[in-house]
Amino acid sequence: MRTIPPALQDELNSGVTTLCRCWVLTRRDGVVQGFTDHDEDVRLGAVVCRADAALSGSEMTARLGLAIDGAEISGALADASLSEGDLAAGRYDAAQVATYIVDWSEPSLHVLMARATLGEVKREGQAFTAEVRGLADRLAQESGRLYTAACAADLGDARCGVDLESPLYRAVGTVAALVGTSAFVASGLDEFPDGWFSAGALTWSTGANEGLAAEIKRHRIDGAAAVLELWQAAPEPLAIGDTFTVTAGCDKRFATCRDRFANVVNFRGFAHIPGNDFVMRYAVDGEPGHDGKSMQGQ
Repeated sequence: MRTIPPALQDELNSGVTTLCRCWVLTRRDGVVQGFTDHDEDVRLGAVVCRADAALSGSEMTARLGLAIDGAEISGALADASLSEGDLAAGRYDAAQVATYIVDWSEPSLHVLMARATLGEVKREGQAFTAEVRGLADRLAQESGRLYTAACAADLGDARCGVDLESPLYRAVGTVAALVGTSAFVASGLDEFPDGWFSAGALTWSTGANEGLAAEIKRHRIDGAAAVLELWQAAPEPLAIGDTFTVTAGCDKRFATCRDRFANVVNFRGFAHIPGNDFVMRYAVDGEPGHDGKSMQGQ
């Protein structure tokens, strides 16, 4: 239940028109930013809600039960507050969003309307639209352990136990030549076989993308050179000489866990679970345990 300050309730009852919306975003890295649809900045406690992003919000939907509430906010990209590079780098992914109704003439009069998380963000030119998902969205997220043949752990986490700091699974490389916007020839990886870093992680140590991480789509050996292909182009252009740290990848199969990491004891899947093809099998002549008669057609 919302508690509306009496002074603000009086203004609402009188039909006051000095109201605006403010959004306070808390990113996963701890950065807090404020935005408003008013034409001037509004100070909400210790947070200055900036007007330069020209934000506007859609109507908020609320439903009974566990249906996910939602809304959208849209605005303009501005280097001083909300930049395209930060969005592309994923710094706003799953950010916490608090929506307020504020009397911009007296910001101490405000009421919290909703808390949510930032969902899908679409960019078009210098504009963006962001989906705001209600708290019920957490109930739609996968949780617990699934009964699957593939491993449910992430390589290097507490359940997996593989030490990604080991030089067997970690390397430092340098961009030696550019192949495309998301692929490059890397030096420093000559000791590792083809595919060793496929599905692994890469973190940029220097260059315009310093500190950002990316997923490796494919690691291949082309002649005597190691080539890395990323799933997505880096937010900023790559340059020859950029350095990075890369860790081995895992496709979560039992054979990979056994042969590459010697970590079968910590395999978190069910390697022998029957697949869909098991349902379609039938007995054939010569199989142990059968009398030579096929079950097909019986």
